[in-house]
Amino acid sequence: MKLETMHFESQARVGYLTLNRPDILNAMHYQGALDLNRMAEMIREVPEIRLVLIRGAGRAFCTGIDLKQLTAGQIPSSYYELWDRALRILEQSEKIIICAMHGYSLGGGLQLALACDIRIATQNCILGLPAIKEGIIPGLGTFRLPRYIGLGRAKWMVLSGENIDGQRAKEIGLVDHVVQAETFGNETEALVKKYAALCSEGTLQSKMMLNMPFDMPHGEFFEEYLRRQTIALNSPDHKEALKAYKEKRTPDFSQ
Repeated sequence: MKLETMHFESQARVGYLTLNRPDILNAMHYQGALDLNRMAEMIREVPEIRLVLIRGAGRAFCTGIDLKQLTAGQIPSSYYELWDRALRILEQSEKIIICAMHGYSLGGGLQLALACDIRIATQNCILGLPAIKEGIIPGLGTFRLPRYIGLGRAKWMVLSGENIDGQRAKEIGLVDHVVQAETFGNETEALVKKYAALCSEGTLQSKMMLNMPFDMPHGEFFEEYLRRQTIALNSPDHKEALKAYKEKRTPDFSQ
């Protein structure tokens, strides 16, 4: 699949999606939103891929919407709907999505990270939702951010438009892993391998369950749990885990 603003490759059951507009810190425009939709749909539908790492080429992860094009009136309002549609597909897909951030993760870039399951950032990465300074709303960052850091901190970040670094983001629960900028690639790959090794059918079903508790009453949630647990219990991955336990070894979920 040929894309203008990003590229994708896969290795075994792991996919690597790289935002690729490094000359402008991977800022995104309308074509970027189209490309992300195409990639999100592909990731959702390809059964061989279980885990995806999203990263940025060059000096930054993503600085959000292309302000030069926005100022010039070259980004239609449909951009916002397209961008969050892609994020929602990734968020709801039965794949583990890991986001690795360095340099800057601002605006739509941080919105993308919030739609992922696991967030990695360098200590000196700058994260924020500065849309308020542009007189607009930071997308569904307003929906996702409070779920990770609490309503009070989310209001402070959104209403002030101020940025924080990776270390502070880890302290407040916005990111899950902080790594050194000098060893960003190696540390990220080690974390990807760690999560990929645990990526069974049970992992994928657990992600889907974790997406639901904010929006579903207990009884309905419990019925959904029983349905998905049945899928996990009947999977080859569960059989492999039981066999590995008997043989006193680590299970291999790569098949």
